[in-house]
Amino acid sequence: MRVKPIAEIVEFLKPIAEEVGVEIVDAEWDMRTRALTIFIDKAGGLDLISCEAFHRAIDAPLDELDPTFGAAYTLNCSSPGLDRPFKREEDFLRHIGENVEVHLYAPLSGSKYHEGKLLAFREGEIVLAAEKGEIVIPVEKTSKVCLLIEV
Repeated sequence: MRVKPIAEIVEFLKPIAEEVGVEIVDAEWDMRTRALTIFIDKAGGLDLISCEAFHRAIDAPLDELDPTFGAAYTLNCSSPGLDRPFKREEDFLRHIGENVEVHLYAPLSGSKYHEGKLLAFREGEIVLAAEKGEIVIPVEKTSKVCLLIEV
């Protein structure tokens, strides 16, 4: 199946997301199931009503954009989930003051895993208040950064 690039689709949908009061945080094609999933969020958390409103709002415009050049596909709108990795600067900034977990490709300060309060994100670096004190971690050294989910 031939499809339009995700970046083009997201740019096309951004004004609609703003009208509905949500933010597109990610999108992906699943070629196996022929599904386009748009991940959205909003300040204070996403609810089912907002998710449904966005889905309804983008259905007809996406038909006009024709992201699959006439082929059938499934459209999904979803919350990114609490454990989704931070990918953009906005993801980090949105979670300043919250507890996060940081997974690294190689050890830093003796460990490939750190958790603590996200104090700042600036110039490609994460500033974390960890158990052993403040630690600065370059984003390019991380394999995954996400909210710390405590059970």
